[in-house]
Amino acid sequence: MLIKKMQVADEERVLLYRQRQLQQVLQPGSYRFYDLRNELTSEVLNINSIEIKHDNLDVLLTKPAFRELVDVHQLAADEAGLLWLDNQPHLLLEPLRRLVTWKSTPHLRVEIFPLQQLLPLSNNLLSALMRRNLLRANGHTGVFQLTVAEQSVALLYENGTLLQTLQPGRYGYWAFNRELSAQVYDLKWQALDVSGQEILTKDRVSLRINLTAAYRITDPVLLAEQVKTPADHLYRRLQLALRETVGTRTLDALLADKDAITKAVDKAVRGYAESLGLQLEQVGIKDIILPGEMKDILNQVVQAEKAAEANLIKRREETAATRSLHNTAKMLENNPVLLRLKELEALERVAERINHLNVYGGLDQVMNGLVTLGPSPVTPTRPNKG
Repeated sequence: MLIKKMQVADEERVLLYRQRQLQQVLQPGSYRFYDLRNELTSEVLNINSIEIKHDNLDVLLTKPAFRELVDVHQLAADEAGLLWLDNQPHLLLEPLRRLVTWKSTPHLRVEIFPLQQLLPLSNNLLSALMRRNLLRANGHTGVFQLTVAEQSVALLYENGTLLQTLQPGRYGYWAFNRELSAQVYDLKWQALDVSGQEILTKDRVSLRINLTAAYRITDPVLLAEQVKTPADHLYRRLQLALRETVGTRTLDALLADKDAITKAVDKAVRGYAESLGLQLEQVGIKDIILPGEMKDILNQVVQAEKAAEANLIKRREETAATRSLHNTAKMLENNPVLLRLKELEALERVAERINHLNVYGGLDQVMNGLVTLGPSPVTPTRPNKG
């Protein structure tokens, strides 16, 4: 064949080779070439692909015919890039990445970001990357994203070194060429229960005690320098202080003043908690649980104490009543009118229980017959005559 015809579509570019050497890049249109020895070959490239990928791309870039039609974006080792298409992020570029695109691609640009200094991404850029799911590049994390909730703080670490403290909000950082991590601390009050502690008292009585406390973080940096899990560390400290406090007191002393345990534990732990960056509050004993046999013994003791108290009260009241009767008798002895009134009261109470009452000899006879106060009169005896 002497003449070779070629038709190039609008979305195509054709690499034309003669004896496997690139001669030119054909733009859209119709072409006719003389090929007497059948030396011409061609390769079609689709320009709808944003990034140009070719097995011999390095060689093609050395050819002026190809190089003048493309843009080469080469990132340095301390740079990250973002490919924008129609004002939307399209591709995240890692350091040392080379991106080759067609110059004819409309509304395409590459933005370069230096990585020497760790700076937060703008909220708009972070939102756009998250919306397009562009937080990774070639399987590697490209953007470190973190949201700090209200009443919380986060400690940001770069390569294991504390970099800064982050207040509530959303943050994003370039993660290329560095290892980023964060520890979030909740600053609200948190409850901590030390439950089911089996402890022997000084007099060797086994008790089960439940203790509760509240704490919050006041200095996250100081806390992070000393402990990894503050709740677990504080739990063990409270547990040891509780055992030491109970073990040095008798059962009677513990039951008589539970607040003494609370005060002793609080005193033993509060200063230490402050040295860690914690504030301790509301330490208290929830329950003191005795073994079954000890409960029975204490119930018997309580019953005996209450019975003794009741007997004492009864005797006291009886003594008071006797003393009152004695005082009344002395008053009646020295006051005939008052004695007469008492007789009438007695007669009234007797009359309430009688349905019919016949009176002979007048009221005096009734009084003398029914109510007699004092010793009975002695009937005089007549002397014998003879």
